[in-house]
Amino acid sequence: MRYSSGMKAAIIKRILPPNGETISEVSRETGVATATIHYWKKQAAEGMLDLGDGEVRPRDRSPGEKFTLLLESKSVDGERHGEWLRSRGLHTEHLPLWEQELREIVSDKEKKQREELAELKRKNKELEKELQRKDKALAETAALLVLKKKAEAIWGDDEED
Repeated sequence: MRYSSGMKAAIIKRILPPNGETISEVSRETGVATATIHYWKKQAAEGMLDLGDGEVRPRDRSPGEKFTLLLESKSVDGERHGEWLRSRGLHTEHLPLWEQELREIVSDKEKKQREELAELKRKNKELEKELQRKDKALAETAALLVLKKKAEAIWGDDEED
């Protein structure tokens, strides 16, 4: 999975001082593998990872990040919810909008799959119909060959030399 540079920066910011959250804790909350976070930390230390300001605009987040943040938001209790939103650079209106956006993505995908299934069924039906037609033609040809051989056996070869 590809992560935006903003998400990488936000995760690195969480594990470095003064926040100092553990990598396993951040991994559990975000769904990013601990090895990946270790790799990002190493890149940041070597100056190979552009941390920027660490903030990514809510609309620039990938659907995967939005889904992760939605799931994470469900686990935060009411008293800490505001603090959690501020630490992620979000507002309360982002979560319902993202939820609706993700629902639309899923429903569009389901609709596309239904259309694809209908097209495949139609094509399968056409192919089965063609196969039956060809089976009939093959059976007819086989019957004609058998009759020809029997006629030759009964009346002899009728070829003129």
